Amino acid sequence: MTPMTSIPVIPEIGAKVVEGAGKVARVLRREGPRGVARRGVRAAYKRLGAAALEEPLLSTDIADSTGLDLPLPQTRPPGDRPIRVGWVTTPPAAGSGGHTTLLRMVEAVEHAGHRCTLFLYDRYGGDIAKQEAVIRQWWPDIRADIRDVHDGISAVDACVASSWESAHVLATHGTDPMRRLYFIQDFEPYFYPRGSLYSLAEDTYRFGFRCIALGGMVGRLLRSEIGIEPDVTDFGCDTSVYRLLDDRPRTGVVFYAKPDVPRRGYWLARMALERFHQMHPQADIHFYGETVADLPFPAIQHGRMTPEQLNDLYNSCRAGLAMSFTNISLVAEEMLAAGVVAVVNDSVHSRADLDNDNVAWAFPTPGGIAEALSRAYRRPAGDETKIAVSVRQVGWTRAQSDIVRILEEEVRGV
Repeated sequence: MTPMTSIPVIPEIGAKVVEGAGKVARVLRREGPRGVARRGVRAAYKRLGAAALEEPLLSTDIADSTGLDLPLPQTRPPGDRPIRVGWVTTPPAAGSGGHTTLLRMVEAVEHAGHRCTLFLYDRYGGDIAKQEAVIRQWWPDIRADIRDVHDGISAVDACVASSWESAHVLATHGTDPMRRLYFIQDFEPYFYPRGSLYSLAEDTYRFGFRCIALGGMVGRLLRSEIGIEPDVTDFGCDTSVYRLLDDRPRTGVVFYAKPDVPRRGYWLARMALERFHQMHPQADIHFYGETVADLPFPAIQHGRMTPEQLNDLYNSCRAGLAMSFTNISLVAEEMLAAGVVAVVNDSVHSRADLDNDNVAWAFPTPGGIAEALSRAYRRPAGDETKIAVSVRQVGWTRAQSDIVRILEEEVRGV
């Protein structure tokens, strides 16, 4: 009888099984069970095409500047009634810095006597009741109504986009007559490599919305890269929260860790902190933001913190890492206001909006950052007051008053 043709395949299958088992054993020795699990998840991620979940918009929510024709109101609202203002945003995570800045603007508009509605866009269809609960807990001064954007953007005189994703959503869902504005905290194409997401982010600046740039860096890039002339307002720092506390020992350094946000430079900072620990093994290293596993040095992990808790932590530190490769991180001035030397990766974008002699500008390599952090840590004690008073004491009032003025001007035509 002729042998079955499938039998010779069995040794080949067996060899692959043995090879795979050997690879797993090597990973287990080098990286432990967590490393094996990570590799399994990565393989499943690729096999299942899960990368599609990284697309921050549904295809039906993407607008195109070459075909937009959005209606404007034919009349102005009466001057004696409050303006109705919508704000389109993704659901805020607890303590989110970008959302905190946006909601400061919402609060100012409400204090000016106008009515606000937050239109939440969740590409993954989350529970809006839970999302509202986060807003009410973390930003309790906000009185705005909260609605799902898929129920429609309506009954507003003006609506403000707050990111490139929300600008697409405003263009596709805000088709009633209204004034449309765009509060731009960063030049968001720079969040991505040159490609689809870069182009989709860049296109939002051509939608014809009135653009309000936060800081000189964003304003300059909108002019040079896009060819538009935005309104420009200033960064602020809440010095009522971030401030010096009573004298206490400062023994550590602090880092705002966002591993999944490339522009925050986590990988570089982690390598720099490993070198810093070798230089100063006695120094406490504090992480906040995200809790990070498998660090090659000891660190005290705080996770998410309220502003008051964070200020208390800052007041126990001599220096801190405030990494950002696009617009300057708000963390830098908040550290300074608490008397902490802010170590920032040096770039023309960062310097555009942070003019302070107490910043330690670091060459963006592991060694360059470690050396700058070491120098800041060795700085003599007693400079905390000098550092803190170098921060402008105007808070966010300039930006808030600009937002109110621009909205009233846009809607009422004053």
